[in-house]
Amino acid sequence: MPKAELHLHLDGCLRPVTAIELARQQGIEAPTTFESMFHALVGPAKCSSQTELLLRFDLPLQLLQTADALARVTAELVEDKAADGVRFMEVKWAPQFHCKQGLTIDDVIRVVGTAAVEAGARHGVEVRLCVAAVRAEAPEATVALAHAAVANRRYGVTGFDLVGYEAANPDPTPHLPAFEVARAGGLGTCVHAGELPDADLVRRALVLRTDRISHGAPAIDAPDVMAHLAQHGITLDLCPTSNVQADTVATFADHPVVRFLRAGVPVTINTDDITVSDISLSEEWLSCIDVLGLTLPELWACNLHALRVAFVDEPTRARLLAEFSEWATSVPEVAA
Repeated sequence: MPKAELHLHLDGCLRPVTAIELARQQGIEAPTTFESMFHALVGPAKCSSQTELLLRFDLPLQLLQTADALARVTAELVEDKAADGVRFMEVKWAPQFHCKQGLTIDDVIRVVGTAAVEAGARHGVEVRLCVAAVRAEAPEATVALAHAAVANRRYGVTGFDLVGYEAANPDPTPHLPAFEVARAGGLGTCVHAGELPDADLVRRALVLRTDRISHGAPAIDAPDVMAHLAQHGITLDLCPTSNVQADTVATFADHPVVRFLRAGVPVTINTDDITVSDISLSEEWLSCIDVLGLTLPELWACNLHALRVAFVDEPTRARLLAEFSEWATSVPEVAA
């Protein structure tokens, strides 16, 4: 099945072997065997909190401070996604986290964007970039980042997001000016919200007036938020396995992705981080079918919806929708 994925973090997708090699090349103390590196990069099936899960990003961020490392990991991620049938992908990352050894934000965007386009051409994948601001940053810093994202659209930047610890910074309102800059510059917008089991975090995020919400599972407990999402067509880019890891939901069987869909709330289904969660998109989708009872036609509808709300130019969107629809004509089960 050709796939579209909208919620995917670059620094959560390092191959363990690559991490070992990068650490050796850069003289960074790190695990030296596949098994030990695997356990360093992959989060527990169930963490005590979002904070514990985010610790898995510490080592990748140490390793991704050079142009060569960023280009390699970007290209390998595109290759891995292509092998899983992904034909469109948006990659999120915070460029400001990769500037500790001399790279500028513009450098980081250029390197990742160039590597993504070149790898996409090799593997038949359309790749777009979503620059992420961080909740803990000062509003003037996120505004500056939004300007940088807009200025670097030629490298495939089409989106702007907000990430980070919600417990310490639950109110995203101070970053509204950054989102206004991003929107005025032609970027699609989304915000990470509801990574803690608190529907009010999703409610608060609505102030940013974003096109999509990254995560948002706790909204299932708030009828007013559900109604707003459905009425305004705000898509939740859900990541069930990651939500279980972060203790946003108790178990996979408790994840509300199917309940959202059948209540008229638009959703997409994503991996978040293929290494941190040790999951492929195919595996994530199969679990939604096997554990949650998602039907194949519902899954296909989510897949097409991902293309319809993707941060991509209209000619590319139309071409991908045509290609996906052509595939579906030979698989009557998806339209049952």
